[in-house]
Amino acid sequence: MIARLLPHPGLSVLLVVMWMVMVGEVSFGALLLGIVVGILVPRFTAPWWPGRPRVRFLPALAYAAIVVRDIILANLEVAAIILFKRTRDLRPAWLAIPLELAGPEAITVFAGTISLTPGTVSADVSACGRYLLVHALHAPDPAAEIAKVKARYEARLKEIFRD
Repeated sequence: MIARLLPHPGLSVLLVVMWMVMVGEVSFGALLLGIVVGILVPRFTAPWWPGRPRVRFLPALAYAAIVVRDIILANLEVAAIILFKRTRDLRPAWLAIPLELAGPEAITVFAGTISLTPGTVSADVSACGRYLLVHALHAPDPAAEIAKVKARYEARLKEIFRD
């Protein structure tokens, strides 16, 4: 019953929250309309999501906290690089990160996480889907950077998107 009413509960909650943010005020009417949108949009779009991945909620919440922390720290690191490091001392690098993630949703979250973190940007996924091309502002040891990203993000995403 509840699965039919809320085929994508996470999306429903996200839609209600985003609706309240867009409205800009907390009122009963805005909340009620947000709940209606949060129920109807996932129900009407459910047929286009036949093989949606199962996402484990608690690891995803922990992952989000880690990403927010890393974004804050990366902002400080990039600011220090820009303000104090000479241009000739920068070691930008293209990193080809081998992917163990299989699903397109997990790869998208991985690439998005890298792009959200200042100092790095995801540029492309290889045609075979086995490598993610990333540009790093300062990577004196590219192999260490790849290992760090895989351990910090990819390992957690494998746990979140595990079947």
